[in-house]
Amino acid sequence: MLNKYARAFFTRVLTPFAALLLRLGVSPDAVTLVGTAGVMAGALVFFPMGEFFWGTIVITAFVFSDLVDGNMARQAGISSRWGAFLDSTLDRVADGAIFAGFALWYAGSGDDNTLCAVAIFCLASGQVVSYTKARGESIGLPVAVNGLVERAERLVISLVAAGLAGLHGFGVPGIQVLLPIALWIVAAGSLVTLVQRVVTVRRESAEADAAAAVAGGSSEQGSEAAR
Repeated sequence: MLNKYARAFFTRVLTPFAALLLRLGVSPDAVTLVGTAGVMAGALVFFPMGEFFWGTIVITAFVFSDLVDGNMARQAGISSRWGAFLDSTLDRVADGAIFAGFALWYAGSGDDNTLCAVAIFCLASGQVVSYTKARGESIGLPVAVNGLVERAERLVISLVAAGLAGLHGFGVPGIQVLLPIALWIVAAGSLVTLVQRVVTVRRESAEADAAAAVAGGSSEQGSEAAR
């Protein structure tokens, strides 16, 4: 849900910036690659050191490339299957880096194996949630459900909590507890979303198989009548 409305809003806001990049001769693919590299750097350099505030600032600065590159492609009339594939693939890489950064912190100086495991679960479940939709669509199903926690929700919940938790380093007491809470919320929400999508694919596949069987039976009856 958040993905639907937030994407429309920020697309309008970022349209002039996308147009400027096109005038400067920057390609959408270059924006995709630079944006992913920036997110990975922010997550894998700052988060493992416990620098959650600055890591979140860096990631936020680059994460909007996901909207800018598509906007550029549409304005230039060069939208392509390759661009869509590259964008989607690197989104998964960026998402994985964010939760890997959390996991590295808790495996090291954060010293909490349970939260390390939760962060790893968030990483894995986020990938699988995306895969279930892509795989369902690849076999011809609409997968007509978004789910409780999609990519936008995962990013907003985890990054807002990480940024606020980082304020602990500036003397704000007790606020670091927000990150563990956020990780548990993302983990639970991702699990619910995964179940929602699996159930939806099962229902849609059963309906598609039943419709195909009916169509096949009708076709055979028609052939018999023609004879």
